Amino acid sequence: MKIERSILVSFVLLVLIASLYRLLPGRPLGFAPQIAMALFSGSIIKNKRYSFLMPILSMLFSDIIYEILFQYKISSIPGFYGGQIENYILFSSVTLIGFLIQKQNWFKILTGGVAGATFYFLTSNFLVWIAGGLAINNLPYAKTLEGLLTCYAAAIPFYLGSLYATIIFSVILFGGYRLFSKQSVPIKATA
Repeated sequence: MKIERSILVSFVLLVLIASLYRLLPGRPLGFAPQIAMALFSGSIIKNKRYSFLMPILSMLFSDIIYEILFQYKISSIPGFYGGQIENYILFSSVTLIGFLIQKQNWFKILTGGVAGATFYFLTSNFLVWIAGGLAINNLPYAKTLEGLLTCYAAAIPFYLGSLYATIIFSVILFGGYRLFSKQSVPIKATA
């Protein structure tokens, strides 16, 4: 059985970034690698089934780390939370945008990063609003256009952090992959 080099390299990069990212103390709001991971997976992994699986596995791996840190009172952030399944679905959906990115085209990578972060911002905050998420005053957002816009306005700091993170982690992932793929040889495994 031949293991596609892109799958192996992608998995290693995703796991490393998920692990190293969790060690950052006091990270900015919304600053996370998941959108870049989904874009990267959609662009690089040839088997499209695996491209959806990679970001989910990396998220699950980091959520488990967070939960362990939470259980041992090392972190105040739990790894498992309400709305987690919806988050996994949204991040997996970003993988579709990754299908449109050519791994050697930095303009498409940047455009995909902006599109992925914007898609996630608009969709996740719409879900918060529709599900009765709480505003700063600890009351649910009103089910009006004004309530929706208030929800989006409150989430702008998260969007900016997400946008910066997506661009930074995309450079790391796509750049690392490009560097590594020039240095490596195909990997063969026996079944």
